[in-house]
Amino acid sequence: MEAKNFPAVDMEIKKWGAKPESLIQVLHGTQEALGYLPKEVLVYISEKLNVPLSKVYGVVTFYNFFKLTKDADHVIMTCMGTACYVKGGEAVLNALCEKLGIKPNEITKDGKFAVRIVRCLGCCGLAPAIAVDGKDIYGKLTPEKAIEILERYM
Repeated sequence: MEAKNFPAVDMEIKKWGAKPESLIQVLHGTQEALGYLPKEVLVYISEKLNVPLSKVYGVVTFYNFFKLTKDADHVIMTCMGTACYVKGGEAVLNALCEKLGIKPNEITKDGKFAVRIVRCLGCCGLAPAIAVDGKDIYGKLTPEKAIEILERYM
């Protein structure tokens, strides 16, 4: 594959160096740029860093930060930690999934939304809580309030 096909990868390799010990940094930067790590990019990185493809896959599948598939445009993390669960987190989760027509940890057919279950968002005083796109936190939710928040992103 030619370098011009993956300029984001080439930029990371230039930044960190074309050496095997740069693998995690190159993968991380590439995912930041592309949103995920498609197979052809992993092959390209393997060739450019002179790292066996099996090792590249091993690293990508070991660390759950790395994604091999494109994620939804909006990821809703629904807390199911003890405080959130006790205060109605499951009802919030069910309302979101029902509204979107998906099950937990699925992506809508149009690729716009995913609802993920997480064990703790670290804001137990706001239980039940959700985080949208890893940055917007909403707490003290009811199923109805959760749907209102969801509709802001639609």
